[in-house]
Amino acid sequence: MAYDAVVVGAGHNGLAAAVHLAAKGWKVAVVEGNATAGGAVRTEEVTLPGFRHDLCAMNLSMFAGSAFLAQYREELLSHGLGFVPAADCFASVFRDGSYLGVSTDLDKTAGAIAALSPEDAAAWRAMLSEFGSDAPHIFGLLGAPMPSLASARVVWKAWREKGSGWLYDTARMLLASPRDFLDARFRHAKLKAMMAAWGLHLDFAPDVAGGALFPYLESMANQAFGMVIGQGGADTIIKAMSAMLIARGGEILLGTAVDKVLVSGGRATGVLLADGRRLEASQAVIANVNPKNLFGKLLDADPKRQDFDRKVSRFRAGPGAMMIHLALDSLPDWTAGEALKSFAYVHIAPDLEMMSKVYAEAAGGLLPVEPALVVGQPTAIDPLRAPAGQHVLWVQVRVLPAEIVGDAAGEITARDWDAAKEAYAERVIDIIETYAPGLRGKILGRSVVSPLDLERGNPNLIGGDSLSGSHHLDQNFLFRPVAGYSRYKTPVKSLYMCGASTWPGAGTGAGSGFLLARMLTK
Repeated sequence: MAYDAVVVGAGHNGLAAAVHLAAKGWKVAVVEGNATAGGAVRTEEVTLPGFRHDLCAMNLSMFAGSAFLAQYREELLSHGLGFVPAADCFASVFRDGSYLGVSTDLDKTAGAIAALSPEDAAAWRAMLSEFGSDAPHIFGLLGAPMPSLASARVVWKAWREKGSGWLYDTARMLLASPRDFLDARFRHAKLKAMMAAWGLHLDFAPDVAGGALFPYLESMANQAFGMVIGQGGADTIIKAMSAMLIARGGEILLGTAVDKVLVSGGRATGVLLADGRRLEASQAVIANVNPKNLFGKLLDADPKRQDFDRKVSRFRAGPGAMMIHLALDSLPDWTAGEALKSFAYVHIAPDLEMMSKVYAEAAGGLLPVEPALVVGQPTAIDPLRAPAGQHVLWVQVRVLPAEIVGDAAGEITARDWDAAKEAYAERVIDIIETYAPGLRGKILGRSVVSPLDLERGNPNLIGGDSLSGSHHLDQNFLFRPVAGYSRYKTPVKSLYMCGASTWPGAGTGAGSGFLLARMLTK
């Protein structure tokens, strides 16, 4: 079978690339080893019938604000795309039984901050005001190939409008740790902890350089625009893109693994499937695949590529994550207040010291005593994901070791995730119970997905790293995934990479797939 392009992997970046190519008249096939498209954006009934759980990604705000959606909004909506907005976006709970949250109502957010520190409330309002004029430049940079004339134009325009001082300040923020950035702007520990928790959504502990940007952007974007989740599940974006691709003449082959990328004369010419079929690609093979798998498994070794392959072999995974999916008869009863039941996310990461400790423990191979928890309450926003009056809880356990060498609490003796995951899930439930007593009595069904399970389900998530590669400075921007190859090309002609392992990294924005497809069709 012959195509203009073959895309390996039906994650949202691969589908975005395929959709744009098909819209430009290319004949495209997408090949996916799993029986379901979506990669890390999937929704399934993994506990009980009628309870729809987002298996990994839940927050679709990046997709809602993406350039891809801006171009194809009406067509995707016609294929069933749906969002549900959350006015109460995220909150953090603290050891004293209080909470602090961000809602789209600025007076509500600033009022809660003012109760802690009037000075910080004023600083929050000032930061939001600055964000209004900063955001076009920052998001413009994050939405441009790296490096490129487009990214240079963004910097040039920012300099013309904002001056050299703004460029210096922005560069400092891009290099700063969360702690240094927050200490320079706010006083109260609870506000700093609430914002710094976003750093652990990537792999930025409070003192890791380069970690300030995400807490800043998430805090300000949620305040300015709110958060959105998928109507009926995060897979709404996958269903809509898949339907649009098929309507445009593209093909999606599910449950069919790629065994080998075919190369002839130094050029990628197609793929060999595990069932023996060959798909020819006259223009491009696009791998929505972790580069360590692409160059370590799907391509034959080539002495001419030795230096590049060595660099790829050093591409680091971020810390592992665990997912716990709960079917509940009612939402958690948070001791901090009934109002917490309306928030899309509740972070249980009460202080910077705890965030630093969990990161150090996981980096040393230890099961952390107190992991950082992101407790998603999607049915508080979208009740149709569960039977009437019942709920799902989405618990992401952040910063875990891929391989277990010990337990920092000295309680769990298992040293592999298959044996340890249920016991560790009990520790997580105990922590949630500290802030929401009685949770265990509400549980109707439970599914625990360890870091090892995450990799089994999606080989791109090496070691259970939901980011498909650390975002530390030496693996970000110009260096993602390998210095000199941040523009999606590889040393093999006509073979391209996209996905979370490439610029602009993890998230649901479909950035790399869309950027690559636009570059191929210019």
